[in-house]
Amino acid sequence: MPRDHATANGQVKGAAPGNESALYGMILENIDRAVIAFDHEGCVTLLNPAAEALMERSSRQMRGRHCQELFKDQETLLYLVRVALEEGRSITDDEGLYLHRTSTAPLPVNAYAAPIFASRGNQEGAVIIIRDLSRIRALEDSLRRADRLSMLGTLAAGLAHEIKNPLGGIKGAAQLLSMELGEESSLRDYTQIMIKEAERINVIIEELMDLGNPRPPEIGDVDLTKVLDDIILLQREAARSQQIRFVLKFDPSIPPVQGDEGLLTRLFLNLVKNAREAINHDGEVLIETRIASNYHMTGPGRRSSPMVDIAISDTGCGIAPEERDRIFTPYFTTKNKGSGLGLAIAQKIIEDHQGLLKIESSPGHGTTMTVSLPLRR
Repeated sequence: MPRDHATANGQVKGAAPGNESALYGMILENIDRAVIAFDHEGCVTLLNPAAEALMERSSRQMRGRHCQELFKDQETLLYLVRVALEEGRSITDDEGLYLHRTSTAPLPVNAYAAPIFASRGNQEGAVIIIRDLSRIRALEDSLRRADRLSMLGTLAAGLAHEIKNPLGGIKGAAQLLSMELGEESSLRDYTQIMIKEAERINVIIEELMDLGNPRPPEIGDVDLTKVLDDIILLQREAARSQQIRFVLKFDPSIPPVQGDEGLLTRLFLNLVKNAREAINHDGEVLIETRIASNYHMTGPGRRSSPMVDIAISDTGCGIAPEERDRIFTPYFTTKNKGSGLGLAIAQKIIEDHQGLLKIESSPGHGTTMTVSLPLRR
C-alpha cells in the first residue's frame, strides 16, 4: 500500500550558495537510485544516469515525455506521480511493485514520489525516486537457501556418520566372503555387487559429510580466467559427441579474486557441466566475466569492494518455475543420472566465499546462473 509522508523544505548546511547547484548535480550523478523530475504538467524535466539505466532509455529519449507515456500501463507509478502533482504530498510504495520495461523482464522496485516546491512556496512539479530491488531479492533468496542448506547439512552429517560405520562392516564382510568362495562359485557375483554398491553408498556419504562439515577454504589469489579456461578445455572434450559451441567472453582487466582455487574450480566445473548436460544435442554455452560496478559488498571493519560476475548461460531445456527453489535441495535432481548434491555443494562454496548466486531461466529457452564474488585485496 502507498504511504503518505509530510513534506519539508531545507537547504544543505555548510555549502556556499554558489556551490549548492554543483553539489546537487554531483549527488544526482552518483546516487544509485533513479531520480526523475516532472513539471507541473507531468512532463519529464530531469533525470539522472541511474534513471537512464533503470528505464533503459537515454536522457534525450525521456526528457519532455509525459508520465503517462513514460509509465504506460503501470498504474501504481502513475498514481504516485499524480498524488505528488495534484495533491502536493509525498507518498511511498514498496510492496510488490514491478517496473515493466520493453526489452527485459519486470524489475522489482520501490518508489517514493514527492512534490517540488520553489523557494516562494509555490509547487513547480514533482519528483519520483525508484530503487532497484533485484539485488536485494537475490541476496534474500541466497540467504534463505543458505539457511536451509545449513540445517540440512547438519542433519545429513549426523546421518552420514551413523551410516558410515555399519557400512564399513558390511563391505568388509562381503570382501571376506568373496575370498572364502571359490573362483568358479556363482555366489561371487553377488558379493562383488555388494562391494560395488557399498562403495557407491560410501561416495554419497562422503559428499554428504562434505556438505555438512566441509573443509575450511584455503584462501589465496585465484585467476578466474585460468580456472575457467581449464574447465572449458575438459568440457569441450566431454562434449565431442554433441554439437555444442562454447563461447568465452572474459574481461581481461579483472584481477585475481581471493578464494580457494580447488573449491572454486569444483563450483564452476559443476555449473558448466550442468549447462552442457542441459543441452540435448545442438546448442551454446556462454561463459562471461565482468565487473558488477553497480553493486558492492561490505562487511564489519571493511571498506566496500566491487563484485565480479561470472555468468554461465546455456540454450538448453531451462528450469520450470516450480523447480527453481527445489534444485538446491540435496538429492533433488532433474537429470536421469546424478546424486542431486551438486548445486547444494555449489551453494555452500559460494556462501563460504561471501558470494551470491542468481538464477534466470525460462523453460525451453535456457538458463543463466550468475555467481557474484567480492573483489577484495
